[in-house]
Amino acid sequence: MTIPMLSKGQNLPLPTDVVQVDVVIGWTESEIDVDASALLLNTDGKVRSDDDFVFYNQPESADGSIRFLGTGATEDGAQARIAIDLPAIADDVCTVALVGSVGTGSFGDLGKLTLRLVDGTGHSLAEYVTADATTESAFVFGEVYRRGTEWKVRAVGQGWESGLPGLAADFGVDIDDDADPHPTDALETDSADAEPASAGSGSSGRVPQDPPTPTTDRSAKASRRGVRTAKRVVKKSKPIEFTLAEHDTWQPARLFSVIGVGAGEEQERRATSALMATMQAVRPFARALCARMGAPAGNFEGYVEVQYERGETKVIPDAVLKVARGTRQWTGLLEVKTGNGKLKREQLESYLDVARRKKYDVVVSLSNDVPASAGELPVEVDRRKLAKVALRHLSWAEVAHEARMLLSHGDIDNALHAWILSEFLRYLDHPRSGATEFVDMGRHWVTIRDAVTAGTLRSGDQKALTVAESWVALSRHLALRMTAELGVTVKHIVARRYNNDPAARNASVVDRLAGDGVFEAVLRIPETAGDLTVIADVRTSKIRCRTTVDAPNEGTSSRRVAWLLKQLKDVPGDVQVEAVFSERGNETCEYLDVVRGNPKVLTDNRSGDIVSFSLEQTFPMSGRRTGTAANFVTSVTSSTDAFYGGVVQKLREWVPAAPKQTQPAAPEAADEQPS
Repeated sequence: MTIPMLSKGQNLPLPTDVVQVDVVIGWTESEIDVDASALLLNTDGKVRSDDDFVFYNQPESADGSIRFLGTGATEDGAQARIAIDLPAIADDVCTVALVGSVGTGSFGDLGKLTLRLVDGTGHSLAEYVTADATTESAFVFGEVYRRGTEWKVRAVGQGWESGLPGLAADFGVDIDDDADPHPTDALETDSADAEPASAGSGSSGRVPQDPPTPTTDRSAKASRRGVRTAKRVVKKSKPIEFTLAEHDTWQPARLFSVIGVGAGEEQERRATSALMATMQAVRPFARALCARMGAPAGNFEGYVEVQYERGETKVIPDAVLKVARGTRQWTGLLEVKTGNGKLKREQLESYLDVARRKKYDVVVSLSNDVPASAGELPVEVDRRKLAKVALRHLSWAEVAHEARMLLSHGDIDNALHAWILSEFLRYLDHPRSGATEFVDMGRHWVTIRDAVTAGTLRSGDQKALTVAESWVALSRHLALRMTAELGVTVKHIVARRYNNDPAARNASVVDRLAGDGVFEAVLRIPETAGDLTVIADVRTSKIRCRTTVDAPNEGTSSRRVAWLLKQLKDVPGDVQVEAVFSERGNETCEYLDVVRGNPKVLTDNRSGDIVSFSLEQTFPMSGRRTGTAANFVTSVTSSTDAFYGGVVQKLREWVPAAPKQTQPAAPEAADEQPS
């Protein structure tokens, strides 16, 4: 499917049968936080009130038509997501401006900027890509606007050097982050204080030179405090500890017991009930999962085994999800599968029919199927049924990772909530729960593995495409589990040309497998010296993990080797060290133990300077033929964990020393005066 690409200033009509769209704002440098937002504007290009500014502290418009869904990582960087319900937008709103701001730095530091509109199935409707931003600290990516009865999208690509205050002033929003509770301290801003600067024009846009002038009408200002943008800081809490047991063998009572759990429907009912109860008790967990489903932030309630009429039959989803925010209610139907249970098209389509008739928002599927990339669905349905209802998918792996992330690094400030969440995780981790993080490589794994070993696999093999999709899903699983463990967003890096083309992505994996006999995944982990590359060599039954770090750009090659060895003092000696020189054809490679005994083995008889080092460690792949989690998948995950812990996390990028100050000459002694 070809994605319509917009150039700056270009517009495109949205399909008339699309009533709900998600706006995805993306940027390459994920280490920089972008606060994405949407503004509902009238014919004058102004908000009607501060309620028309939708962002992280005010995640939904008053009429519920615009919702901020949160920010997350992608293979290409980071993204923020905003949901728009077109029919729900008030008649006096003609434009929804899609903007972002940064607290430090500028949009020129973010790399490529993207604006993408997707429908309820995840299919892209339009995309705008630019790398022209320079010094802007606030940026309008684009706008969705009304022309008669038609909705259109336009790529804008303009910004302000004056940041959020300039953006707010231009659109008529009051920004108030003053900690002083007295409303008389608030300031009025004038829309003339800021003017959009064309992206790439640097400071050509007019930047406010003077601060806003305080209003003279203090009583009028007291009734309008402004939008508070300061972010809340939450204190973490640990789960409840049990300390009164007389023996180590004593086990505390469990909140979610696995005793008596069967298979099939009983397993699904237990898992669904445990999930709903945990979400109701632990609001940050509910908010995290609901954001993945496209729900607003609000009070969550879950109901199980609700019956609906569909013609002469009854439809019973596993759960009904409700989120209330103000006067608006968001509703989703949940279909759950555990173990090897597979989602069925007919079942999901019957839920979509019910949801459309009841004017619900979404149908959510939850199973052990890990999608190869965010937004992909494990089951194709009739797209006509998605005109007014969205369909989203979650895996049990994603549910477990959200829980681990919150417990280790998130906003759990209540010991009881931490205990409930840890009990839920304990339940999911038990084999009887039926919720697994990654099951296997699919039913064609053994056939494809044998074909690779025999050298008979060819690129056009259809079975190999399903195994390739499983490998990409496993790669994403690696990134998710490391994210939960490390507390930073780990990304599985995929070439940009494959982001919206899963078929081409899977075909490229098969090409590499048929040609070289290997799978390869690249993981990008913040604050590390280099990416972590995982190579599963099917022909040799080995897992190779590798990372590359830039060498210092000063000093001799011997000093650069010494710099590396100093960081590798506790690294296993079987790690291979490759030195890459500025002059091609001079690469050298030896085991670390050899380099420790004779560092010159990497530099003798080589010309040029060392520009980078590659470190690689080899691990055995399970010799079993199957691809279940007990062997191949475990080989990949354990090798990745061992290499990260033993090598990658010990490395640091080279940082040059601070420039030295020139030693000033000693002051001359003053001539003595005769007495």
